[in-house]
Amino acid sequence: MSRTFEEWKAAAAALTFDGRPFINGARVAASSNSTIEKRNPATGEVISQIHDCGETEVDAAVAAARAAYESGVWSRAGAGYRRERLLEFARLIEARAEEFALYDSIDMGKPVREAMAIDAPGSAALYRFYGEAIEKQEDLIPVTPPGSTALVTREPLGVIAVIVAWNYPLEIATWKLAPALAAGNTVVVKPPVEASHSTLLLAEIAIEAGIPAGVLNVVTGRGSKVGKALGTHNDVDMLAFTGSTEVAKQLQQYAGQSNMKRLALEAGGKSANLVFADCDDLQLAAEKAAFGSFYNQGEICSANSRVFVERSVYEEFLTLFAAASRAYFPGDPLDPETGCGSLVSEAHADTVWATIENARRDGTIVSGGNRPVINGSQAFIEPTIVTDVAADHEVHTREIFGPVAVVTPFDTEEEAIAKANETPYGLAASLWTGSLRRAHRVSELLVAGTVSVNTVDALGFTTPFGGFKQSGFGRDLSIHALENYTDYKTTWMQWG
Repeated sequence: MSRTFEEWKAAAAALTFDGRPFINGARVAASSNSTIEKRNPATGEVISQIHDCGETEVDAAVAAARAAYESGVWSRAGAGYRRERLLEFARLIEARAEEFALYDSIDMGKPVREAMAIDAPGSAALYRFYGEAIEKQEDLIPVTPPGSTALVTREPLGVIAVIVAWNYPLEIATWKLAPALAAGNTVVVKPPVEASHSTLLLAEIAIEAGIPAGVLNVVTGRGSKVGKALGTHNDVDMLAFTGSTEVAKQLQQYAGQSNMKRLALEAGGKSANLVFADCDDLQLAAEKAAFGSFYNQGEICSANSRVFVERSVYEEFLTLFAAASRAYFPGDPLDPETGCGSLVSEAHADTVWATIENARRDGTIVSGGNRPVINGSQAFIEPTIVTDVAADHEVHTREIFGPVAVVTPFDTEEEAIAKANETPYGLAASLWTGSLRRAHRVSELLVAGTVSVNTVDALGFTTPFGGFKQSGFGRDLSIHALENYTDYKTTWMQWG
């Protein structure tokens, strides 16, 4: 049932916030008694105190996860048992979808309408996907010499650490947790300080779903303490991460300095969107370009924010693109009619705004370029389209993580491919063409984990998501994500 603006505000006012970590099946207080003030970025209102945990809480959570794993209460309970618990987990998430949507909306500023329609039900569906998938995995009996039999099985790795980004708190946690839990691992999650509450609610609901205590733990706090403690912990077997390339590189160092733990790192992106003159529907290409650049306030690692357009349709596309961007003008995140919400904080908005001011100085602002004050908050920025900047300008090279797109003309297919690949990242790319030959030819040459043809930023449960180059390694989503959290074990039996 859809809610009105007033109904969402009333539901938000009734919500309770608890910033304590969740360890071994219960909420606990940080031993330091230190907390971090958490504000609603769309209003500036203090909503909770996030407990600022450290090594003490990480050690306790890892110990709980290790004890649960070694006991076999989850790892050896059987695929059928885990399937039923994950299906119940999914049902409970659906039952409390409004609560999850509100937590993410109030924490990081995204429109509650989107969190309610996409994030919460999508997360529930993904737990169901992996719950159903685990009974359908097959082990191997390869050919061996006479008198012997070899069994090749996929085994869980043990204790998994998960570090979650703040732009999709519930969904990104789910992308890691669902396959890790399905495979029989136990988990310690560090949610983002900016948006911890939906992950904490997940841990509480896990107990209600019958997932044993110690299997899913959540340690709140800063990355400099909790993230580092997990990265260097010798009893963590694998770490899954979504966030910046800079932090991903730090985690690689931590793994090498400790126990050489496995890593799956989904890091930064600066995705290209190529629009060729033979595109069948330039209007649709412009609308999708606006979606790819400005959805979720542009706070998307795979945002298609570098738009390259063939010169013969460049001016027409630019007009259509500017018109399409108006659908993403910001407003109160609890208003079902708002196009975009606030950025995650005023401090982050300051950084994005500085980039826009640099682009205004060095190039042309075609559309947007304003910072409205809404609810007394300065965390809102209009979708902004930039042109006429040099190839080495920061709007081309840096992951801005805000509603800023740069549009550049090209003359040849070869030039477009070169421009698209002229980045240290390789997470995603898009292209628009009416030629099947060109679609195959160009997509093959684009260095990206996902290439979307005649759409942008396409993904689904059945297809792997991740990047090349400095966008990281390992894949989320699809059956292939189970490979992050398992490895092959050979059992050779000699009979003769």
